Amino acid sequence: MSSSTAVPGQSPIAETAPLSLCALEPRVPADRLVAEMVPPPRFDSVRFDTYVPDPNQPSQIEAVKVLGEFAHGLGGAHATGTGKRKWFGRKPAPVTGPRGVYLDGGYGVGKTHLLASLWHATPAAPSLKAFGTFVELTNLVGALGFQQTVQTLSGHRLLCIDEFELDDPGDTVLVSSLLSRLVEAGVALAATSNTLPGKLGEGRFAAADFLREIQGLSSHFRPLRIDGEDYRHRGLPEAPAPFSDEQVTRAAYATEGASLDDFPSLLGHLARVHPSRYGALTDGIRAVCVTGVQPVADQSTALRLVVLADRLYDREVPVLTSGLPFDRLFSDEMLNGGYRKKYFRAISRLTALARDAKGLVAQ
Repeated sequence: MSSSTAVPGQSPIAETAPLSLCALEPRVPADRLVAEMVPPPRFDSVRFDTYVPDPNQPSQIEAVKVLGEFAHGLGGAHATGTGKRKWFGRKPAPVTGPRGVYLDGGYGVGKTHLLASLWHATPAAPSLKAFGTFVELTNLVGALGFQQTVQTLSGHRLLCIDEFELDDPGDTVLVSSLLSRLVEAGVALAATSNTLPGKLGEGRFAAADFLREIQGLSSHFRPLRIDGEDYRHRGLPEAPAPFSDEQVTRAAYATEGASLDDFPSLLGHLARVHPSRYGALTDGIRAVCVTGVQPVADQSTALRLVVLADRLYDREVPVLTSGLPFDRLFSDEMLNGGYRKKYFRAISRLTALARDAKGLVAQ
């Protein structure tokens, strides 16, 4: 039987020490990676009729209509027949025209809500629909290999890709080739991003080959602009003031299912764990407590932290920290560079999770 120790003026401290993310080495079977390609928990209940368009933005109203029709159109047989190999060696008819929709718009206009609603509205079994971020898709290819990923997803009715961002030419070629193969197999596509398909990569890479890949990729989608207030123009969200090391440690001990790590050690551990396992890294974690948060020194470390922030946000795991506030995690150079959208998103999400964690600290 576990016991706790009462401290005057503080919440009882559990006898059992908190978990450590740095002590976890998750092993994720490939079939789990595919099975988990569904909308994250915070989008379990969203539907088209729960999306509230801004009456001053006709494009939002139009988006709901177009996506509803798109979902309805996917209710028949797979575009190649059944999604499986056809008998007698007969090749499927070539697909003409865009096989997908591309939701373009700024932060806060509900793109992910609409994308998840499309997934829910498409009349097909969950095993025939896939939903994941761009990073999760590239991680899936890394785990399964290109050919196995094509084979696994080719029988799907729909593939939804959230936060479509091309971070390097290698990923561009990889995803362009993958989506081309899936379109040929009859898979419908839907994606969200903050940049029009023909403008992806603008300001990042100027290589002719890169731009050529972008153009070929954009032909698979019908761009659907969603206007509305762009939260980027509000500046960085105000992050809650961090707590002291002692407060964070006490909260970790007092919270069942909490983890406790120091920031440098956590970053080091993330470098040793493949990003495709970050979701599994947080399995069963009810709160993440981190001491000694400091500025992130390099781009690779920063991008790994972005992925962890996304997985924690998807799972609604509160994050309690000491050290610097989250709006000082990334340098001005990073926030003005090619990955700035990722960093702004990470700051926004970590800030929201920090607000959720304030109640863990005894007042």
